[in-house]
Formats: sequence, structure tokens, C-alpha cells
Amino acid sequence: MTHPGFSYDNRTGRGPGRMVRTMSAVLPGVARVWSQVEPYAEAWRAHNLATLDRPGRRWVVLGDSMSVGIGATSYDAGWVGQLAARLAVGGTDLRVVNLAATGAGVSDVLEQQLPALAEIGSRDDDLVTVLVGSNDLFGARARRDRLPDGFAAMVERVPVGSVVATLPQPSGAAARANVHVERAAAAGRVAMVDLRVTGPSSWKGRLASDYFHPNDAGYAALAGAFEPTVRARLSAGPAASGGR
Repeated sequence: MTHPGFSYDNRTGRGPGRMVRTMSAVLPGVARVWSQVEPYAEAWRAHNLATLDRPGRRWVVLGDSMSVGIGATSYDAGWVGQLAARLAVGGTDLRVVNLAATGAGVSDVLEQQLPALAEIGSRDDDLVTVLVGSNDLFGARARRDRLPDGFAAMVERVPVGSVVATLPQPSGAAARANVHVERAAAAGRVAMVDLRVTGPSSWKGRLASDYFHPNDAGYAALAGAFEPTVRARLSAGPAASGGR
């Protein structure tokens, strides 16, 4: 096992919320999807440990259950795995290090995932992607209220050139958070994937049995939304030095 001192395990340390527990008790589809949480976290942890010392360009994934692949038929059938496979067909074989965790919010990216990235060492040629914020939007009001400031801190702390997604939800908190991504993209600090524009126009037939997480088809659509920006970022080469 590589990096025996690397203890990050793709978990936030928090269990599912009360709503998820209640729905899982009465709706088999919800329970079925949420039964993936532990095995998918463990699968990514094992994958990361096996990948960290492999040569080649890395793709470091930050985010929540959408990047873990919850709802897909396997942990690597989410948008991350599907996009990695598409890139590999074209000769770009990235070493995926997925630090995403189910239930994560912006604070988890700041307090857990970015420190984990610092622990393994950020490289100038890393591709870093960030998809997060839905759990903050659908969580308690205090989480929604903190979301814009969290995005402001996040776009300042991710490595220069990181690919950061906007929130497509039509809410005031999402709009205020997205402003920070737009400004950072305009300044050249991050590359923006605007899911308000490139995200699926319809989720019909693209949702898992909990009717919240995508299924394989939904994740294929997300992979398509990220693909042009990711390819452009990879073609641009290493990010400029001097970023945090």
C-alpha cells in the first residue's frame, strides 16, 4: 500500500441527515442508493492509495456525492470515471485522485479536501476539478447563508487553473455564490464550468432510484458538461506559478 501515512478516507465524518434516514426507512429506492455510500467511499480510498505513486499527470477531484458517483452502477461509472475514460480514448490517461465525499459541503472542501491535497502535494500540472454546493443549498438555512462566503474562500484557495462548476439551481444563495466563480474566472484564477448553461436541460430518465442523484445516463450528461473545459485546461499545460 502506498502512502501509509495518508489517512484521508473520502468521508466527512458525519452520517446521513434525519431526512435521509427517514426516507431510507420508507422508500426502497432511497435506501438502495444510500447503501452505496460506504462501499464507494472505500473504493475511492483504495483507488487513491494505489494511484498516488503512479507516474503521469494527475486529476484531483474535489466535491460531494456527485463526484463520488453515488447513484451510478459502480463507483467509477459517475461523471469522473466516464470523463476519464473518454479522455483515455484520446490518449490522455490521467491518474485520478478523488477526494470527494458524500454529504460534503463547501466547508468540507476547505477544511478536509484541500488539506488532503496539500498533504499529497499539489503539482503545477495537476488538473483539479471542483463540484460542490448542493448539500449547502438543500441543508439548513445557516448553511445556505454561509454558501456565498464559502465560495469566495474556495476560489481563492484552490490551485490556480482549477476547474470550478457553478451551481445551476435558481436560488438567491446559488446566484450569490456563482458571482465569486465568475469573478475568479474573469481574473484568470479558475476555469469555470457554467452548469446553468452546459448542464442537462432535463433530468428525465437520468436520475437514480432516489430521484436525487444521477444514474449512469445523468452522469454521462455531467461528463459532457465538464468535458470541453477540462480538455481546454489540459491543453493549456501547467498553471502559471505563484498561485496558492
